[in-house]
Amino acid sequence: MSELAARPIDPVVGRPTPHESGALHATGHAVYTDDLAARAGDALTAWPVQSEQAHALVTLDVAPALEVPGVVRVLTAADVPGVNDAGVKHDEPLFPGEAMFHGHALAWVLGETAEAARLGAAAVRVEYETLPSVITVPEAIEAGSFQGIPRTIRRGDPEAALATAPHVFEGVIEIGGQEHFYLETHASLARVDSEGQVFVDCSTQHPSETQEIVAHVLGLPNNRVTVQALRMGGGFGGKEMQPHGFAAIAALGAMLTGRAVRLRLNRTQDLTMTGKRHPFHIVWTAGFDDDGRIVALATTLTSDGGWSLDLSEPVMGRALCHVDNAYWIPHFVAQGRVAKTNKTSQTAFRGFGGPQGMFVIEEVLGHAAPALGIDPASLRERNLYRPGQTTPYGQPVRHAERLRTIWEELRRSSDFDARRARIAAFNHEHDDVKRALAITPVKFGISFTLTAYNQAGALVHVYKDGSVLVNHGGTEMGQGLHTKMLQVAATALGVPLETVRLAPTRTDKVPNTSATAASSGADLNGGAVKHACEQIRDRMAAVAGRMLGVDQRDVRFSGGRVAGLGPVPMGTGGPWFTFAQVADAAYHQRVQLWAAGFYRTEGLHWDTERMQGEPFKYFAYGAAATEVEVDGFTGAHRMLRVDILHDVGDSLSPIIDLGQVEGAFVQGAGWLTLEELRWDTTDGPGRGRLLTQSASTYKLPSFSEMPEEFNVRLLEHAAEDGAVYGSKAVGEPPLMLAFSVREAIREAVGAFGPEGRSVELGSPATGEATFRAILAARRDEDDRTDAASGATTATGATTGAPRPLVPSDS
Repeated sequence: MSELAARPIDPVVGRPTPHESGALHATGHAVYTDDLAARAGDALTAWPVQSEQAHALVTLDVAPALEVPGVVRVLTAADVPGVNDAGVKHDEPLFPGEAMFHGHALAWVLGETAEAARLGAAAVRVEYETLPSVITVPEAIEAGSFQGIPRTIRRGDPEAALATAPHVFEGVIEIGGQEHFYLETHASLARVDSEGQVFVDCSTQHPSETQEIVAHVLGLPNNRVTVQALRMGGGFGGKEMQPHGFAAIAALGAMLTGRAVRLRLNRTQDLTMTGKRHPFHIVWTAGFDDDGRIVALATTLTSDGGWSLDLSEPVMGRALCHVDNAYWIPHFVAQGRVAKTNKTSQTAFRGFGGPQGMFVIEEVLGHAAPALGIDPASLRERNLYRPGQTTPYGQPVRHAERLRTIWEELRRSSDFDARRARIAAFNHEHDDVKRALAITPVKFGISFTLTAYNQAGALVHVYKDGSVLVNHGGTEMGQGLHTKMLQVAATALGVPLETVRLAPTRTDKVPNTSATAASSGADLNGGAVKHACEQIRDRMAAVAGRMLGVDQRDVRFSGGRVAGLGPVPMGTGGPWFTFAQVADAAYHQRVQLWAAGFYRTEGLHWDTERMQGEPFKYFAYGAAATEVEVDGFTGAHRMLRVDILHDVGDSLSPIIDLGQVEGAFVQGAGWLTLEELRWDTTDGPGRGRLLTQSASTYKLPSFSEMPEEFNVRLLEHAAEDGAVYGSKAVGEPPLMLAFSVREAIREAVGAFGPEGRSVELGSPATGEATFRAILAARRDEDDRTDAASGATTATGATTGAPRPLVPSDS
């Protein structure tokens, strides 16, 4: 085991530890960004003037707003001393002269109260010169409205393989987006001190990038701006890029007025102004041999990027890298492009394109299995990666044997085969309700595909009394990163957990940090925290060696005690000192008791132009078996039982990881079956308006959608040698276990129709979409019953050469 992954005797990592702020969350004492604003007393409130058209040139008259009692100032482009841009691609003007989507913020009103600011915003006069708008991806494809650079991953000769494959299927499907719906909406609080230093509290996953955007809007160097991320009430990727502009508005207002400025979006503003998970339009053609093995896959993915690029290009890049999911595809081509539409700029969301990419192959297998006459579970199993195989982009699939281990163990522990037999009997006896049990795997790559982001820093202080303060560059959004970092520090220093405290994430403590995203927060920041702690421990070992009369290499730290190697166990009679005693002695010997730690992920290389290389440090594996019941009268489904076996390596914090697996699965099930974003696509005055603007119109998973039986286990004996203390990432991979829900619904719908029929199922598979699929299945069953021959052709099956993909590689 490498030094990075090796664990000492009796480590604090690996223990079931409650979330470090759990009690504060439960009692309402946890402080968030806007709580700080409420305590600021005289803070002004910022309120947006939102566009009421999807695409138009705009002219503003702000004079009426200034007449509203309590309005202090209206911020416009003329007030920006630096760069009028809120993004990193220079395509997101902070104050636009051209409204690019319905709800676009055109100006911001600062008021003594939120009500004054709201009334002031309502008083601003906006004149519109309407321009043509593009709302849907098919509209964008037809209009040739694209942005960014298209990318392609290719292996082998898929065109030739498809032309000769015994069985060829094709399809077109659109995948819906997803609203983050974090509990805490976007929030920032900015103030300027007497020296002109700008301090911004912000609910952000990427404090360093927020710092950079605020600085360039204000025309300041980065060292004049400090961003602090206290904690977030959820993020899910929605606070990786999108907080920057809001923080810049607050900072600009603070600079111009000399007063603190708070900006907190209400729920409707957050829904109508901020990006979501990218909807995708997918065209695919797949070939199989007579044994059901995939011969070739050709697919074109078109994402809805919204009005600006944001993170759409890397999202598409990861989607292309995950089309294969857990399956070997010898001949492969996947093309990706980003549509430009007049909607919110879509952004990062848990999985970051991976779910949309995996959707392709799971759709292919779910569609093909009935037509091939092969059980879907068997079809998936025979196509799983095997040791020695590589991904379409050229990375070896290390530990591929874990896929089969997880698959076989889950089938056994979930009593999969016996339950399938009972379900078949149930379906035979029930005409108007059907059940199904489906199993799907996950293989998800861990690391940022932008190699430079795979680094992290930390600053650790040991005080004379033996207490420890940890600063690191990661942000806490409820996922338990801070809890894991406390455990890492306590393990590396050999001290009790309660002696370690974490400071809020701040750019003046740890600079140039990467976003807490890509499931890499614990890997990167854990490596940096461990590095810092080990520097301090090694210095203290030299001091303790002299105190104990042993070589410093023989000094051991554990449980807050420091002793030398010997026949007597530590603390049972042999000489030892407390950690605090050694820290105090080190101070008096003028030994440094603080350290800056740094970590960079080794072994990564990625050629973006060729889309080839090894972009991921390792793969996280898992599988889920889900049983559903579908009502034939409504299309509504119930999750009866879910069994999950997931690989998190050697867990840093088992309670945290189990919670992450459960939460990710439910969020994935919401995306695939419940959560439907709808925009007005008519040519009326509301064109481009988001219609699902609240929890009353946007369906989120709740207690009633939870599985009646939910069994989650972590794979044992799975330490990852290349990661801190042998752990693996857990934030994103489990979300894609929810494909088992969609595939179970597909199989249950299929039970309403004749055998051998492929089920076309919309996404999300809402009750309405499922009911439409049931009606289609029943029509086919009636047709088959009425037909004298009783034979039909499988839906989607083709012969001969597949139709060409669009666009071409050129």
